[in-house]
Amino acid sequence: MVEKDKHLSGEDRDIENEAAAETEEKAEDTKTEDVREPAPDAEGEEEEDTEALLIQRLSELEDAHLRLRAEYDNYRKRTLKEKSDLLKYAAEKVVVDFLEVLDDFDRALESLPSEDEGNAETRRGIELIRDKMIAKLRGQGVKEMSVIGEPFDADAHEAIAMVPAPDPDKKGKVIDCVQKGYTLSDKVIRHPKVVVGQ
Repeated sequence: MVEKDKHLSGEDRDIENEAAAETEEKAEDTKTEDVREPAPDAEGEEEEDTEALLIQRLSELEDAHLRLRAEYDNYRKRTLKEKSDLLKYAAEKVVVDFLEVLDDFDRALESLPSEDEGNAETRRGIELIRDKMIAKLRGQGVKEMSVIGEPFDADAHEAIAMVPAPDPDKKGKVIDCVQKGYTLSDKVIRHPKVVVGQ
């Protein structure tokens, strides 16, 4: 190498030195770039972190979707039930008003003496009209509540009096019914007014 340097002129040496300096600079730049670039392991970790975040986000979206579907399903069922109840109990107010007329028929029959021959036809006419009205109400789902002899239930009965029970078996049971009670499709629309034995 010394012999080679002897043969080179000053200009050639300068060119060679510059080339060596450039090579060293390039080597240093490459080292710096290597340091700046993430190592292959770091890239893998970043990909794993991104993948974990995406999986978590997907899980959250699936959960939100399931909750939304369940909420919609509950809303749909509730709406259908409300519509069904509306149709089922739409006539409730009108039926309750007609129950008073039915009570009037019962009072009219009670006030007519049964022995008089002249009243037999009147009685029969009132009974026919009353029975027809009961049949029409039954067609709408209205039923008369049978309460006499039944245990008293505060949710279903309205107690207007308590009297000593004639028998020990009738304690806490309905002895008499002052006003009939009715249900419309298993819903009590008028509570019976009853006398309870104590």
